[in-house]
Amino acid sequence: MARRVWALAIKEFLVLLKDPRSRLVIIVPPFVQLMIFSFAASFDLNDIPFAVYCEDPGLDAQELLSGFRRSRHFEETAWITSDAEIAPLIDAKRVLLVIHIGPRFSRDLRLRRPAALQAIVDGRDSNTALVALGYVRSVVNRYNAQYTARNGIRAPSARLETRAWFNPNLESRWFIVPGIVGMITLVVTLIVTALSVAREREQGTFDQTLVAPFRAGEILLGKAIPGFAIGLSEASLILLVAIVLFQVPFRGSLVTLYAGLALFLMAAIGVGLMISSLAVTQQQGLLGTFLFMVPAVILSGFATPIANMPPILQHVTLINPLRYLLVILRGVFLEGAPCGELVDQLWPMAIIGAVNLATAAWLFRKRSA
Repeated sequence: MARRVWALAIKEFLVLLKDPRSRLVIIVPPFVQLMIFSFAASFDLNDIPFAVYCEDPGLDAQELLSGFRRSRHFEETAWITSDAEIAPLIDAKRVLLVIHIGPRFSRDLRLRRPAALQAIVDGRDSNTALVALGYVRSVVNRYNAQYTARNGIRAPSARLETRAWFNPNLESRWFIVPGIVGMITLVVTLIVTALSVAREREQGTFDQTLVAPFRAGEILLGKAIPGFAIGLSEASLILLVAIVLFQVPFRGSLVTLYAGLALFLMAAIGVGLMISSLAVTQQQGLLGTFLFMVPAVILSGFATPIANMPPILQHVTLINPLRYLLVILRGVFLEGAPCGELVDQLWPMAIIGAVNLATAAWLFRKRSA
């Protein structure tokens, strides 16, 4: 049996590597996606256009504004003198936010009373608005610390202090790139396996495989091995690029990481073989891959936290293997999480993989009968 399966696997490798289009699909798209997502998909904001509405000519107000002007995150684009000028600027998207300092700002500071500062932000893009408000708070907190130290004022009893664990500089690339590793691995593995049977049906060689002395399980296994090997190789190469090129810290264990990748690839190969068993043409195989990929990525927590999703969708994510792999990738990369802490992510993928492969084998036998 082992010799027959190995012969099928070698044949599958040769078919994939001999066809120029297959080589192109395996090599080019993963690197294009890695570069585009890693460089372009960032939650960081720089040069935020903002307007100043300052009714206080005092030095304290000017010192606070200088903190915004010195920050690399902000770019002053307008100075306004009345409330009526605020709405047109934001409506036209000329500015993302308006910093409003009232006429009693400096006076309240001198009298040791809370001094009001208003930030009016464009909320049409809520994520961007939240990030911008975070930068505003950072500037204001820095100003408060300098002011209290310079004037010898006793610190308030309740003081906000922040510390970012696992990502001290809050670089969004450290969060995004490990997720891209899982996403691209899923894309490549699905394409390789989903098109395997459909490609042979189109070329007319699938019937020759069926009449050969191979069991259905052996044919399925022979088609699964190339997908596993290519997926693991792609993942290893992308991991190396993430660490060397993008400087994402790797703090965990390679054994834990590859255990998660192996279980994830089993689950992904099962999905790919199910699609391949049902598809008659390669076009149908690509369509099936697309139909699975979009919800799998959206429901994985790649960009939107699963906790923020409706309860019914949170339950649906439990059957999505990419959800568990992303937790493993980010845990191993940024937290250095040991295998014991990630067991809750490993065993669901093992169950999903077993169910997917069993379903793919059943479909394959039924379609081949």
